[in-house]
Amino acid sequence: MNTPKRRQTAQVLIVTGLPAAGKTTLAMLLARRWSVPFLGKDLIKEPLLDVLGATDASAARRLSDASFAILFALARELVAAGASLVLEGNFRPAEHAPAARALSRTAKCAQVLCLSEEPERIRRLRARASDANRHAGHRDAEQAQSASRPTGYLNFPGERFLFTGTEAPEWPQLLERLDRWWIAGGARVRAR
Repeated sequence: MNTPKRRQTAQVLIVTGLPAAGKTTLAMLLARRWSVPFLGKDLIKEPLLDVLGATDASAARRLSDASFAILFALARELVAAGASLVLEGNFRPAEHAPAARALSRTAKCAQVLCLSEEPERIRRLRARASDANRHAGHRDAEQAQSASRPTGYLNFPGERFLFTGTEAPEWPQLLERLDRWWIAGGARVRAR
């Protein structure tokens, strides 16, 4: 009986940062560019909000915690199957680093920290709050009123990148560096 060949090591790019810092935009762009699955926390949290609801910030936080647990469980399964992916969310460094470290033991991992100037981030949150297509469970208006909490990289082995927006002068160089990291793991980048 022939044994199937072992797949190359899966790659996971973790995209993190505060709400409205550009995470989803960047993560979806890279997932499409690299033809890999995009797993975002909001893809899980929004259906949970629809089914279970969240009447206050505490309930919303519990659904957020559940969403992250599901997100990491799905990522582990995909990596175990040899799939590479882009993982996105407003990861909390102290809480989510252990799950990211566990992923880094079975996949080649790197992370992108998305940062935005605070006035611009608040402007985006306010715009989201008035967007009828945006899920109300995100509580964007409340977040726009409260002070931002500190954010940073998750503590796990792997390269670190900083994203400050596609309009930033360093954006083309960052995209090139991300592509090089991706290709170094044996993956392909779609020609544009």
